Amino acid sequence: MPLPSQVHADVPTTPVITQKIKPVAAVDNHVLPEHRVIGIGSGSTVPYVVERIVQQGAEVNKGRVFIPTGFQSKQLIVDAGLNLGDVDQYPTIDVTLDGADEVDHQLNCVKGGGACHLREKVLAEAARTFVLVADYRKNVQYLGTNFAQGVPIEVVPFAYAKVLQNLHHILGSPKATLRMAIKKAGPVVTDNGNFIIDAPFEREHMIDPYVIMAQIKMLTGVVEVGLFCKMAKAAYFGNQDGSVTIRWKDGKVQEIAAKNTAAV
Repeated sequence: MPLPSQVHADVPTTPVITQKIKPVAAVDNHVLPEHRVIGIGSGSTVPYVVERIVQQGAEVNKGRVFIPTGFQSKQLIVDAGLNLGDVDQYPTIDVTLDGADEVDHQLNCVKGGGACHLREKVLAEAARTFVLVADYRKNVQYLGTNFAQGVPIEVVPFAYAKVLQNLHHILGSPKATLRMAIKKAGPVVTDNGNFIIDAPFEREHMIDPYVIMAQIKMLTGVVEVGLFCKMAKAAYFGNQDGSVTIRWKDGKVQEIAAKNTAAV
């Protein structure tokens, strides 16, 4: 398996010393021996999720199937020697672990910095248990606090101008823009052949992001919205001091001291 530092992340992040331990508790608590179908998401924390799953042993993993959300997670699964499957073969998933660009205190999250939130949401919805893993910078009270580029929206190419107009003049995102590629001329194109719009919203929309998510989704031409609302069971955040903060769906917050989180 490639070193985690060699794997592309959802969005560029500054490395932190806690990366190696962040997903350990998430995997240990939620990827149980009886789980046979496991969704693997994308992002800077996910290589360590796969690493920890491999540490559970060849015997327990030989009967499992792993479903990727995109190219990064597919390569991690293949390189780790795990069994690769697809969601059309396994529409019910025991548990999906995924990263996030931001997570609020209600466990709503923004995803799509890596332009694969359509498949990520399919795997999240297909899972009996959906768990988020991220570093402390993604732990915010309201979405849009640190991830300022806006809500990622996947749109069919011929409708992008109409959707942009709707966002600008109807839904209250005057700075919504088509995401442009960095090392290629033209817009970012998703694995599904679609475009991505990034739509920033004011705080009033992010207090209850489910409302604006539903409004965006109703626009003709929108394929999927990078707001994941009321889906996650728990979110695990690795902190700078090596500790881990766990936020649970019921509002409970748990802290695990650094000495108890070291990888084995």
